[in-house]
Amino acid sequence: MAKQMQAKLLEKIQLTKDIYHFKVQAKEIVEKSKPGNFIEIRVSDQTEPFLRRPISIYNLDKENGILEFIFQVKGNGTKILARKEVGQEIDIIGPLGFGTFKYDGNKDIAIIGGGIGIFPLYELAKQAKESGIKVNTYLGFRNRENVILESEFKNISDNLTIATDDGSYKENGFAINYLKRDIQNSKPDCIYACGPIQMLRAVKQLAEENNIPCQVSLEEKMGCGLGACLGCAVKTAKSPKEAPEYFHVCKGGPVFNSKDVEF
Repeated sequence: MAKQMQAKLLEKIQLTKDIYHFKVQAKEIVEKSKPGNFIEIRVSDQTEPFLRRPISIYNLDKENGILEFIFQVKGNGTKILARKEVGQEIDIIGPLGFGTFKYDGNKDIAIIGGGIGIFPLYELAKQAKESGIKVNTYLGFRNRENVILESEFKNISDNLTIATDDGSYKENGFAINYLKRDIQNSKPDCIYACGPIQMLRAVKQLAEENNIPCQVSLEEKMGCGLGACLGCAVKTAKSPKEAPEYFHVCKGGPVFNSKDVEF
């Protein structure tokens, strides 16, 4: 059951010129959250912007009741949110999303993320590692300037591969190329992915070609976060052309079995 609350901003870290890392006191949300859940934030007390902003949960500090999320300033709403200062309260609803990452029963997993899509994968990798699962992580970025959270993911991964599209840092090219290479030697029990649609399509295809289960976290524009506005619909994979059927990312997801959705 989602909880609406005023969460006190405890720490604000600017990771890049437009990416911010917030830590808030939100014990009741943290206690109920699982890897893959998200929150909805009201960025202003004014009527504009009217809609809340959906943001993935990055890290859960269950011992201290601290919720961490990272976001990129893209529009007016996130610009307002970025101006919040330590000590202020933020209106949050969460945890949201019924589709979360499942890792029970696995011994060796592959996690792949692209750009800002890496944020919801951190808590998954952390909990899987704490459960004794081997975690192989693949992160892709456009260039060296966009690389973030390298040390954080390194601390919770058995193997970490970082790739940049232009080859300006670490491996050259797309992260999926290195996942594809490693699969030839040892297949993971499951692949988990979040990032641009083009990357998710490629990961879905790779998983199906190698008969590997795959879970994907989808990022869609959401108005309500509760399944009422129908703004985050994604077509089901088995949907007939003459009568398309849809999942709603906020309610059915945001994590789906890759075989169930069509990008």
